[in-house]
Amino acid sequence: MLITPHPGADRRNIREALRSAHTAAISLGGAGPETAFSRLMRYLNWVTDTAGTLRHQISGKDIDRLLLTPRYQSLLGSCGTLAGSAQERLVNGLINLEVTERIQALEEALEALTVQIERWTGLERFVVADSSFYIQNPDRLSEVDLHEVLEFPPDADIRLLFPIVVVDELDGLKESGKHRSRWRATHTLGHLDEVLKGRTFGVLRESDKSGEPARWRGEVNVEIVLDQPGHVRLPIADDEIIDRAVAIQSLAARDVRLLTCDTGQHTRGRAAGLQVTKVEARDPGPEPDWEAENKPGTGTRAKRRERQAERATQPLS
Repeated sequence: MLITPHPGADRRNIREALRSAHTAAISLGGAGPETAFSRLMRYLNWVTDTAGTLRHQISGKDIDRLLLTPRYQSLLGSCGTLAGSAQERLVNGLINLEVTERIQALEEALEALTVQIERWTGLERFVVADSSFYIQNPDRLSEVDLHEVLEFPPDADIRLLFPIVVVDELDGLKESGKHRSRWRATHTLGHLDEVLKGRTFGVLRESDKSGEPARWRGEVNVEIVLDQPGHVRLPIADDEIIDRAVAIQSLAARDVRLLTCDTGQHTRGRAAGLQVTKVEARDPGPEPDWEAENKPGTGTRAKRRERQAERATQPLS
């Protein structure tokens, strides 16, 4: 499982805290003969101490999955009720099972975190764009110059990250009643399919450093960031995108630039501590003549509606 860092947590501290918790869990099974009650107390104290250490490093939901499991709640409830060898045997068995599973869960979390850190150790500029960018930006994904849009140095490499919630939003927009949204969503996902070929990582645009330096362009990679098992999304998709971008920022140990065409998302992203680039959407054109808009039309349809309205107001004979 890939953990979600607590806002502001350092990935090195997270990894060290998980490693220490894993080592301590292994030692729970290494003591000599002891009573079931004594062993239960050691296990419960370990959970309490470890949860306290991790609470400033990872999310509460991750702590629940790693430590505060339903079996932990059952063992906690057995305090002071141990009576007889049969119950002691049951408690010992539950502790054995729980500690074994906690060791495995911590191993998996530590391994997933290490793999993710190694994947995000390059020098790329990290960018997360919301669905408004793919729909409203003047240039479609296959043609957009991200270096120009983001005002990045021309030789900088870029990693364009797609939290899976953005992919799901674009999938939903393929059925939109608005032609532009439907077409752009279909184009964006189709281009992603061409680049990724069923994987989660691919090269969107190769590096080109020929000619004048001002015309250079670094490589643009694209990566889909999946939800970790058990992840529960926030009710509002825009909040979920920002939450994912903040988590990526901690795991990657670098700033993540949020790219949007939406004013509200721009404000929310800045409030969450992200760097944000807001791209101006299409110009709506000159303001309409509102007085003329309220005048009755002179076309065939307008005249037909006028006659229908007159007939509706005439008394029935």
